[in-house]
Amino acid sequence: MSRIDFRKTLAALYTAPAGRFAEIDVPALGFVKVDGEGDPNVAPAYRRAIEWLYPVSYAMKFAAKAAGRDYVVPPLEGLWWADDPADFVARRKERWRWTMMIMAPDFIEPSVFEAAVEKARKKLGDAPATLRFEPLAEGRALQTLHVGRYDDEGPTLAHLHDEIMPARGLDFAGPHHEIYLSDPRRTAPEKLKTILRQPVKPI
Repeated sequence: MSRIDFRKTLAALYTAPAGRFAEIDVPALGFVKVDGEGDPNVAPAYRRAIEWLYPVSYAMKFAAKAAGRDYVVPPLEGLWWADDPADFVARRKERWRWTMMIMAPDFIEPSVFEAAVEKARKKLGDAPATLRFEPLAEGRALQTLHVGRYDDEGPTLAHLHDEIMPARGLDFAGPHHEIYLSDPRRTAPEKLKTILRQPVKPI
């Protein structure tokens, strides 16, 4: 049985140049999602979100494999925003809001997701209230590859917001989006690779 690797079949979504922003068109994709707020380093809600996203995503994968369609579970992703955008760029994490998520292929049916949640519930208890499986359609976006610590993203984002987007006549069309290509448990902070994406629209 062949195994789909979306980092290869959808390579444009998981690759980007370092040091500059490239424009891409992001198709509608399905995601398992959990919402929350607060500093991801200390907020219990963030830890709980991650604890649920992976078991549900892998249960969906194994169900698909049993039905004859195997795939590699894609990397963790996050949508990030704040009531005041400056709080995000300045890394005032206690004021952040977020949606953590993992992509799932379009052949995953809602019933497969529901069964995966039920399976995870037997080990984890009640699911987060915002746990869901739904599409995300971002469309036109700018993205770059950030190599290094997450806390070092600020200057790159400030450059995007204050210079690149105004120069191109673009405005925000959705929250800041990050795709975590590296496992922080196994990768030195200075070598972490993260896709930074911003959906945009004409002003």
